[in-house]
Amino acid sequence: MTRVALCQIPVAHDPKTNLESVRDALARAEGARLAVFPEATLTRFGRGVIETAEPLDGPFVTGLAQAAREHGTAVIAGVFEPAEGGRVHNTAVAIDEAGELVAAYRKIHLFDSFGARESELVAPGDAPAVVRLAGLRVGLITCYDVRFPELARALVDEGADVFAVIAAWGSGPMKEEHWATLVKARAIENTTWTIAVGQAPNPAVQDGFGVGRSMLIDPMGVVRHDLGPGPAVQVGEIDSSLTEIVRTTLPSLEHRRLGVTRS
Repeated sequence: MTRVALCQIPVAHDPKTNLESVRDALARAEGARLAVFPEATLTRFGRGVIETAEPLDGPFVTGLAQAAREHGTAVIAGVFEPAEGGRVHNTAVAIDEAGELVAAYRKIHLFDSFGARESELVAPGDAPAVVRLAGLRVGLITCYDVRFPELARALVDEGADVFAVIAAWGSGPMKEEHWATLVKARAIENTTWTIAVGQAPNPAVQDGFGVGRSMLIDPMGVVRHDLGPGPAVQVGEIDSSLTEIVRTTLPSLEHRRLGVTRS
C-alpha cells in the first residue's frame, strides 16, 4: 500500500501565499508518501503568469523541495517557467521525498477551447513523462491533456502504473461533468490508478478557475475519494496488487489490435 494525499487547495496570485498553502497541506497529509497539488500552484492563470513565472531553480520550486524534504513526502505540483518567445511553459514538477527535482513535464495540449486561448501565454511541451516516486511509476497529465486518451496510453506504454492528473479546471456548462467522466475513463481504459487533483475555488478571485472534485480512482473506475468543491486534503491508499488483479481479470491492454501493443 502507498499512501497518497490529494491536496485540493485554493490558489492565489501571490506565490508566497501559495507556498504557505502547500506547507499547510503537507502538514495535514501526515503519513502520505506522495502529495499531489493542482495545476498552476505557483500562481493563478492570467496575464500575470508571464511576470510571475520562475525557472525551476527559482524560489518557488526550491520552496517546494524544502517542504518535501522536511515532511519526507514526494510532491507533484504545477508551476510556470519562462519559455522562448515571451511565453511560459505550464509545467508539472515532480520532487522526491529527499527534495530532489526528478522530473518536469511541460503540458503538451493547450486549452484553446470554450473561448480560452492558453496558447497565447503558454508554449507547448512535446514529451510525455513517467517518473518514479514513492515506489510508484507515475505518468504526468495536466488538465486539458486528460481529453486526449492517446497521451494516457503512451504513458502506460512507458511503464506508468499510476496517473497524476493536475488541473485548474474551469467552470462552465457540462465542465464538471466532463472532468468527472474523463478522469474515470482514463482509469478504466488503462486499468490504472488515477490521482486527479484540481484547484479549489478561491472566493477572493472570481475568474471561473477551480471546481474542486479531486478524486482517487482505482483501476476498475471506482472512485475511492471525491473531495467535492471546497478546500480539502485527503489521504488515500493505492494498492498496486489490485492493478495486477484487475489486469488479469480485464486484460484489455493485452487485447489491443491497433497501434502499439505492450510486449
